[in-house]
Amino acid sequence: MSSQAPASPVASASQRAVVIIAAACVLALLYFGREVLVPIILAIFLSLLVAPWTRLFRRVGLGHTSSVLVAVGVLAVVVAGMATMVGTQVVHVARSLPQYEVTIRTKVKSLREETLGRLDFLQGELGKVIDGNGQGAAPATASSAQLPFVAPPYLTNAPGEAHPASASTKATSAPLTLVTRVLSTAWVPLETAGIVLVVLIFVLLEHESLRDRFIRLAGGTDLRATTAAINDAGERLSRFFVSTFSVNFSVGVAIWLGLTVIGVPSAPLWGVLTAALRFVPYVGVWLVAALVSVFAAAVAPGWSLLAMTIVLYLFVEVVVSQLIEPFLYGHTTGLSPLAVVVAAIFWSWLWGPVGLLMSTPLTLCLVVAGRHVKALDLLNVLLGDAPALTLPQRVYQRALSGDANEIISEARDFLKRKSFAAYCDAVLLPALQLARADLSAGAINTVQQTAVRRAIVTVVETLDSHESKWSRWRRRPSVLDDANIGRSLRQHREDAFGRWQGPLTVAPGSVVLCVGLGSMADDLSTELLTRILRDLHIDARHLFIDDFTAFDAEPHPDATKDAVSMVYVVSTHPEAERDAYDNVVSVVRNRLPKACIVGVLFPEPLVTAEATLPANAEVNEVVSSLEQAAQQAIVRIPEGGAATA
Repeated sequence: MSSQAPASPVASASQRAVVIIAAACVLALLYFGREVLVPIILAIFLSLLVAPWTRLFRRVGLGHTSSVLVAVGVLAVVVAGMATMVGTQVVHVARSLPQYEVTIRTKVKSLREETLGRLDFLQGELGKVIDGNGQGAAPATASSAQLPFVAPPYLTNAPGEAHPASASTKATSAPLTLVTRVLSTAWVPLETAGIVLVVLIFVLLEHESLRDRFIRLAGGTDLRATTAAINDAGERLSRFFVSTFSVNFSVGVAIWLGLTVIGVPSAPLWGVLTAALRFVPYVGVWLVAALVSVFAAAVAPGWSLLAMTIVLYLFVEVVVSQLIEPFLYGHTTGLSPLAVVVAAIFWSWLWGPVGLLMSTPLTLCLVVAGRHVKALDLLNVLLGDAPALTLPQRVYQRALSGDANEIISEARDFLKRKSFAAYCDAVLLPALQLARADLSAGAINTVQQTAVRRAIVTVVETLDSHESKWSRWRRRPSVLDDANIGRSLRQHREDAFGRWQGPLTVAPGSVVLCVGLGSMADDLSTELLTRILRDLHIDARHLFIDDFTAFDAEPHPDATKDAVSMVYVVSTHPEAERDAYDNVVSVVRNRLPKACIVGVLFPEPLVTAEATLPANAEVNEVVSSLEQAAQQAIVRIPEGGAATA
């Protein structure tokens, strides 16, 4: 066995090396194969938009092939029409720019006077103050005087020198050069569009077959997991595409109409650009807004058109992002905001503008894969919006760091929805189970134990709304040095209310006793139950089994007879503490024969199977959580009254 022990680190190191090499190969494949992969990915994503229309045409009565061809044809016509309109608008804007030259020069001059002009004035005044005599710097000499500015020929409209020999050659070659330049510029987009169109047709024609092939390759024999992953990815992507496309199309139309109303030229172009670039998360719409604002400032002599353009974009984006999008799909893509931004940077670096547009759906596919493939779980943790740690794990981690304030903040958010008893059952006690497991394994040192103990004490006392706050300042300095948190918290109450945690002259049947079995977990659970009941205005007292003997050894002439109506016996390990539980129940029944005994038997931690709870004939009720125990007390003891039968 000793000879085989060192093999594990070597194997893990080799596995890490394989993972790193595989990741590097995947990145290289994505980068160098982008000319092939980008059209295919675009076609697959477009198939998610076109597939509903294909199914609609099939329900109308068209065949499968006819439905695909009609849907793709309509998509091609719409895209070609939009591209033609955008191109026409771009040409119109380019031709109209010289008309706005005077306005642009006036605006630039005005901005210069308001910024650099004021700065030059302040600089001159500051120079006078520094000079001391109010004269400023000495006048410039004649040799250094500013010479008149002579504009170069390329900045003026003056005709250059004639070149009659080459004029005819340029005139004849200009059309051919223009056609060549246009074709060379448009060839790459047309080539990509043609490939996407062809791949889209075949993807739609073999949609079912491609899905079956992918399930066979990815799932092997585990068809259930692969089918679940594909359905999850398809549902999320479909919801993302349909909802995002609808919202962005509506935003583009709203911007189009708004710009037309306020008088910005080429409003259709800006509406289309807004709808397209809004697919770029967070920054796309504001890039278009900045461009349109600059254009609006250039076409109008005043500043009102610029102000109205900015207000229009702000109003539309705020209404859409804060009201319409949460109402339609509630931001349920499953991605964290940081992941969306990082993914946009990564995919734009990898595939350029097309990668920027496809960054969110591509990252969504990676998150879905991480949720269903165990080897890719890292992607779900890094990119998904689900919390990386559960609530108990977060409480334990913050307690190890001694950060009680963050625990309290999260607890108050929890308490806005549920009760303190539910918080203890769902968060605090499971977190302490994690601490107890690490303590048993020797995984935490003394400093960390002290940090956890102080944090839990601070959290419990801060969340306690019944006991007076001034009593917390009366605690003894050595109380927090006790390793038992439950006993420490009980000692705080004794310091504030006396040895028996309250007066002994009370109404009959108004006192509830909470008794633990002696372990640290039992004492803390018992103390939490006591505080929960006191928050409900029930006179609950936390006692140990030895306190019954101590009470009998002291004279209590003012003690009310039959003051105790209920006794809770708390056990966090019912199976292991069966004998101790039976002994405590027997002692309580002998001393308080009329009291209602309720056993609080918590389920064993990290045990999924239902365990058989120890039965005891002397116990009236058995509950398995603090919330159930609180409900028992509410039923039996009305607020401000005695126990009911």
